[in-house]
Amino acid sequence: MDEKLLMSSKIISVVTGASGFVGSHLVDKLLAEGHHVKCILRSSSSRKWLEGKPVEIVNCGLFDKTALKEVLKGADYIYHVAGVVKAKTEEEYFKGNVESTKTLLDVAAEVNPNLKRFVVVSSQTACGPSFNGKPCSEETQEHPITTYGRSKFAQEALAKSYFDKLPITIVRPPAVFGERDTEVYLIFKTYKAGLMTLIGFDDKKLNLIHVADLVRGIYDASISPNTIGQKYFVASEELYTWPQVGDAIAKALGKRALTLRLPHSLVYSVAAIAQFFAMFSSKAATFNLEKARDFVQPGWTCDVSKAKKDFGFTQKVSLEEGIKRSIDWYKEMKWL
Repeated sequence: MDEKLLMSSKIISVVTGASGFVGSHLVDKLLAEGHHVKCILRSSSSRKWLEGKPVEIVNCGLFDKTALKEVLKGADYIYHVAGVVKAKTEEEYFKGNVESTKTLLDVAAEVNPNLKRFVVVSSQTACGPSFNGKPCSEETQEHPITTYGRSKFAQEALAKSYFDKLPITIVRPPAVFGERDTEVYLIFKTYKAGLMTLIGFDDKKLNLIHVADLVRGIYDASISPNTIGQKYFVASEELYTWPQVGDAIAKALGKRALTLRLPHSLVYSVAAIAQFFAMFSSKAATFNLEKARDFVQPGWTCDVSKAKKDFGFTQKVSLEEGIKRSIDWYKEMKWL
């Protein structure tokens, strides 16, 4: 069969942030579903998790409207995963998370009247931490507590303003872990070195999600007719405490680490020092006062009832299985 004819018979999906942790797993899921995948990358983006895969790489970034028109024109699905999670200024957060989204939405609305779905991958931080001790739902009044969270909330508000122009679905994950992750990985690395640090003297609650469950949730949300013009928390059905996470890591590693609880005041002090020294660096601080504010919250929990009802989402990877899979992968890659 002619290659062009073969491609035209395939579902075409465009993924932004395809070289990253979640984006690359979503690419794998779409390929497994038989899609032709176009990956929008910057020329500086790593190709590490895309090498050897039958994907089309487009080096145009998210602000080149002319190039984007060509890429988005024939797409069936657009998955907007790319975003800025660490920046030195508010302007950088809003440019990376809001302005880039506006460019994509404008171009998609202009050139693709037959688009089946535009999925915006947001974050639980757009809503904020648990409200009065209750898990957040899609009805919870948004109360982001960081610049990143405010930029993701602004991204969601922008996407909503296009509901009358495009078939949009918003997905809000909590903390994500799994193979290829470099953030939660640091907790595993520290644990293997013999230390588990807990913030404060209360058992804070959280939702986590293994990346395999998240990308399945994103995909299932994108193909359901019930989800157009809606937003969803896609997270673990279970709520966890950090000691539970520590127990799962201990089981996977076959060793126990020393558990050390850090008072909130110390967390803020360390964050202030890190933020001060970051002023003299061209790179944004990994840990700063806003991150400390995130860490000291009593709960980052959410309710996935709406996702279960509207498109049948369920958690398939348990905390223990997900952590074992992740740690086994890190060992295989010689990261641990």
